[in-house]
Amino acid sequence: MAYCLQCGHEAVRKIPEGDQKPRIVCPACGYIHYENPKVVCGALVVHEDKVLLCRRAIEPRYGFWTIPAGFMEIGETLAEGALRETVEEADAVGVNPHLYCLYDIPAIGQVYAMYLADLKDGKFGTGVESLECALFNEADIPWDDIAFEAVHRTLTHYFADRKTASTHADFSLHQESIAKDKRIGS
Repeated sequence: MAYCLQCGHEAVRKIPEGDQKPRIVCPACGYIHYENPKVVCGALVVHEDKVLLCRRAIEPRYGFWTIPAGFMEIGETLAEGALRETVEEADAVGVNPHLYCLYDIPAIGQVYAMYLADLKDGKFGTGVESLECALFNEADIPWDDIAFEAVHRTLTHYFADRKTASTHADFSLHQESIAKDKRIGS
C-alpha cells in the first residue's frame, strides 16, 4: 500500500512506537495500517461415502482439484462462509456442517477453517469458479492434482477418521500448522 487509507498521503513502512513489527504508517496523520491474516473457510462435502471436489477455473492452481473454499466475508460466520463457497463453486447445498480441520499457515498469513458437511439430496453442479465438479471415492481421488496442502491433509484425515469413527459427529477436530505449502511453493 503506497498511500494512507485515511488521508491519502504517501505512507511509509516503519515500526510504530510501542510496537515490535514494521507496519505501514502515515507520517501526515499517524494512521497505522495493520495487515492481519486472512481466513479461508471451506467444506468437505460428503455423499454416500464420496467427497465432492471442484477443479479450479481460477488461479492460483488453475485446473487442480480442491474442496469448495474461499475467503470469509464480513458479516458471515465460518460455517456460513463454508456453505456459501459450496454453493458458489459446486452449485451444491451443504447441510449439518461441523468444524473439522483448522490450519495455521503463517508464511502466507492465512488460517483455514474446514467444515465437514453432508451434500443435500446428492445434488451438485459446477459453479463459475470451477471447471467441473465430481464426487470421488477414496481410490479415485486425484491425489497428485490436489491444489493445496490444507485440502490434501483434510482429505487424508477424513479417510483415516472414516475407518475408526461410526458417524461424522464422532470425528475429532484436527488442528495443525503448515509451515510451507509445497504444492504452491510458498
